[in-house]
Amino acid sequence: MKQILMNAVHMSCVGDIAHGLWTHPRDQSSRYTDLDYWAELARTLERGCFDSLFLADIVGANDVYEGRPDAALRAAVQMPIDDPLLLVPAMAHATRHLGFGVTANLSYEQPYLFARRFTTLDHLSRGRVAWNVVTGFLDSAARAMGQERQLPHDERYARAEDFMDVVYKLWEGSWEDDALPRDKVAGVYALPEKVHAIDHRGPYYRVQGAHLSEPSIQRTPVIFQAGASARGIDFAARHAECVFVSGNKAQAREIVGTIRARAAAFGRDPADLRFFLGVVVVVAPTDALAQELDAEYRRYASPQAGLAHFSSQTGIDFSRYGLDEPISLVKTESVQSFVESVTSKSAGKAWTVRKLLEQMTLGSRHTPLIGSPQRVADALESWVRETDIDGFNLVRTVVPEGFTDFVDLVIPELQSRGSFKTTYAEGSLRHKLFGAGDRLPRRHPAGALRRAASGGAST
Repeated sequence: MKQILMNAVHMSCVGDIAHGLWTHPRDQSSRYTDLDYWAELARTLERGCFDSLFLADIVGANDVYEGRPDAALRAAVQMPIDDPLLLVPAMAHATRHLGFGVTANLSYEQPYLFARRFTTLDHLSRGRVAWNVVTGFLDSAARAMGQERQLPHDERYARAEDFMDVVYKLWEGSWEDDALPRDKVAGVYALPEKVHAIDHRGPYYRVQGAHLSEPSIQRTPVIFQAGASARGIDFAARHAECVFVSGNKAQAREIVGTIRARAAAFGRDPADLRFFLGVVVVVAPTDALAQELDAEYRRYASPQAGLAHFSSQTGIDFSRYGLDEPISLVKTESVQSFVESVTSKSAGKAWTVRKLLEQMTLGSRHTPLIGSPQRVADALESWVRETDIDGFNLVRTVVPEGFTDFVDLVIPELQSRGSFKTTYAEGSLRHKLFGAGDRLPRRHPAGALRRAASGGAST
């Protein structure tokens, strides 16, 4: 069996995905404004040979539930929240191998300066940065940025395509590989003839100028993406290197196969993609102790806060429904796959608020894996074997103990079976994930923009 890849998921806030667990007496996520908190977490994950810490993010307030942000503010549902990019240099300094996947919403970014920020992170981390590409789903974010409402779903992806074209040109096509002699004797740091201004004239962006930063180790950060709508699938198949999936085993297997096939249709090698499933794990030395720990966590979890969060993700105000009233299909511009997941009938039965709350035993819709290290390892291996995913996004429970328990209990069990690495490979995050060097393969859309050292565009 292939070795399992593993990311940890957290946000620069108190309550991110497993809502309510910040109230647990042992939870330390209220330290999210303390750099020591993040450095300690990074070192723990590196001790467990995690591939990356994936920093989720949100722009805007979760204000769909009851038509206002009150429920989200009371329960710390992703607010207050800080900028995740600023955490990376400190954690990179505290570690040597751990990667950092940073969420950035391109709908509210300018590509020219955005490209410089990610090149800077790649420099400072010595090539360990990934970008989770999102287009947003909250009207509150659009209003905060001076717009009346967010763009329609498919238009957000069209704009994202134009954004990607710009940053690829800056990262891959502006500086030649041998543009930097750094010659102190001659007093020449960079060769002007090997630094090229881009001239991008797209439907959404006009950008003229050379990339401000010299090339970093990876040039383009590793691309994470989680689109599951028809438009999102095409975007992932064209651009993504690491794709986040969800659902049951049959659904996960189908989406993996679909995206790999679409990637091939775009001229990419399907093997150039890695797929990660979101998972919540409650583990203890024995099954009985794990069940006790799960029961303890449930006493602090808040399904109601999870419902308020899910309202924003779907654009559906669930406060308007009775507990057993069927949830109807509504047109929203939010996360389309989430909308479809609760407006379609399951086994002939409509979704209700009661059914959603019953799913959110730990404050989110992730069904937790509960048990001994052996039971959890069995489950993880079966997912990889039966769905063709490559690894998992481990969602926080009580922080840091949820991550520490996984590192101390599950990782050694997987390592003893030969299904998880015992040491890191050297090199960049991309090389660690794919074993094929630091740079994007030429068959990726950005690859055609790479300039050869001789000065012409490479093919």
